[in-house]
Amino acid sequence: MKYVVLLYDGMADYPVPELGGKTPMEVADKPNFDSLGKRATVGLVKTVPDGMKPGSDVANMSVMGFDPSIYYTGRSSLEAASIGVDLKDTDVTLRCNTVTLSDEENFEEKTMVDYCAGDISTAEAAQIINSVEEHFGSDIYKFYSGVSYRHCLIWSNGTTQLGTMTPPHDISGRVIGDYLSKNENAADLIRMMRQSYDLLKNHPVNLKRIAQGKRPANAIWLWGEGKKPALPPFEELYSMKGAVVSAVDLLKGIAKCAKMEAPAVEGATGYIDTNFEGKARAGVQALKNGCDYVYLHFEAPDECGHRREPQNKVKSIELIDSRVIPIVLDGLKDYDDYKIMILPDHPTPITTATHAPDPVPFMIYHKNREVCGVDSVNEESAKGTGLFVPSGVELMKKFLEG
Repeated sequence: MKYVVLLYDGMADYPVPELGGKTPMEVADKPNFDSLGKRATVGLVKTVPDGMKPGSDVANMSVMGFDPSIYYTGRSSLEAASIGVDLKDTDVTLRCNTVTLSDEENFEEKTMVDYCAGDISTAEAAQIINSVEEHFGSDIYKFYSGVSYRHCLIWSNGTTQLGTMTPPHDISGRVIGDYLSKNENAADLIRMMRQSYDLLKNHPVNLKRIAQGKRPANAIWLWGEGKKPALPPFEELYSMKGAVVSAVDLLKGIAKCAKMEAPAVEGATGYIDTNFEGKARAGVQALKNGCDYVYLHFEAPDECGHRREPQNKVKSIELIDSRVIPIVLDGLKDYDDYKIMILPDHPTPITTATHAPDPVPFMIYHKNREVCGVDSVNEESAKGTGLFVPSGVELMKKFLEG
């Protein structure tokens, strides 16, 4: 038996006015997904435990069968593991976004123009983070560059008691002053964020980007504090070898900590321009190489939700349908039996541009045990089946055991 999960990050949504009051899942032309859904088990699953924030870290861990209430130690620590940082038990990690802030003189009056600095390239961002490290780096603070706008700060002998370090994608278009932690423990971190604007506003990379009509990465934004991860090996929990295919360090970090394979895919960006076919082929190859479980993660729907791009969110769902599912299905023809699960980790509604904790639709197709499903898989059709799974861990058991 082979098991494949197609995780459309942030795909679930609320009705969108620009889409005629429908969700992107309802509007998208997804014949391959819906063809499977007609012969599959469909329902809703609660991926975010009560009392936990609906981040992609918590929700993806849940879907992958790692109970976040037991194993979660923070988002940035998983990303640091992916980057290759050898963390000490006394280290604290923080996500370091390169962001675009407006140009008001008073830092508190600036607006979060763009949480990803115009989807800055990895090469450009590396130069920005190198300058940040040269200016702020020390025996206490160490900056590491990651992918695109996503980077890490390692704080030696730090603390996670920092008050509220707000994710920048939660405050797009808002004045930042009310979202800066007032906790004394965070004072140095907020100072570096303030001073980074003066350091970076005239950085050569940014001057070139501005000349090209692109948004500058004119500040850093620190959030997502965490400690060294303590995930058990996936094979130890589920008695099978697993692989994760993703463009983002968060998912690759989960894979590394759980001792799962995480093949690199050239051109994988985490947005709508990603190498969809390359990721699909990497997943198929992982099965051929002896993995029984492959988790194919696509960030694009989530990014489009954060950017309030309804048409692109629809397009991202359609692209996965047309450019990924056929390759996966073709690769699975070699096996006598297999299961495919398709779902988001959480909603990223266009109307709010941030994550929500609502239950999400899921579909489980079993080659040798087809059932009567739904005509089209979406939020309402999943709700209409009456099937509700209370946690990601329970869904994983249902997926693996039937």
